[in-house]
Amino acid sequence: MKKLALIAALALAGCGGDSDKIGTASTVFNMLGKNDRIEVEGFDDPDISGVSCYISYAKKGGLKETVNLEEDASDASVACVQTAEHIRYREADVLKPKRVFKRSASVAFKSQQIIRYYDAKRKAFTYLVYSDKIINGSPKNALSAVSCYANAPADAKQITGMPDHSIFGTCIVETAAAKS
Repeated sequence: MKKLALIAALALAGCGGDSDKIGTASTVFNMLGKNDRIEVEGFDDPDISGVSCYISYAKKGGLKETVNLEEDASDASVACVQTAEHIRYREADVLKPKRVFKRSASVAFKSQQIIRYYDAKRKAFTYLVYSDKIINGSPKNALSAVSCYANAPADAKQITGMPDHSIFGTCIVETAAAKS
């Protein structure tokens, strides 16, 4: 059983490796070990060019963190924004919900993750952050949305010379009929 817990903890520790540490804010002083803090990370959506997300979460410090026995709070926030002139994506790649970020929140069986959902009708993406645990998760969550029409008029048009691509606001979408 101990080996299984160790393997699970190591597997979770490897997730979320494509993020960049943006900063920290100390919240509680600890005599031994690091202070309790809020950490901020940023990452690019792997399937959508031009969308980046930022997550902030509570991180428990102290002696327990030093020996890797802490359990972080379920509190987290997410904000996703357009970070390029155009957002580009292949519609077939975003139709199903996808986990785009995951981090371990304890030595075993607790994680924080961000799931991306695509709203095809409104040409928008929502990003949901929450914590889960094998036995019981937390209802605490946060949501962010990015719209193709946030900075552009709400019209759709075909791209000249590229019949399998359409423009919706600031998004260039490769439709399901396009060949890779």
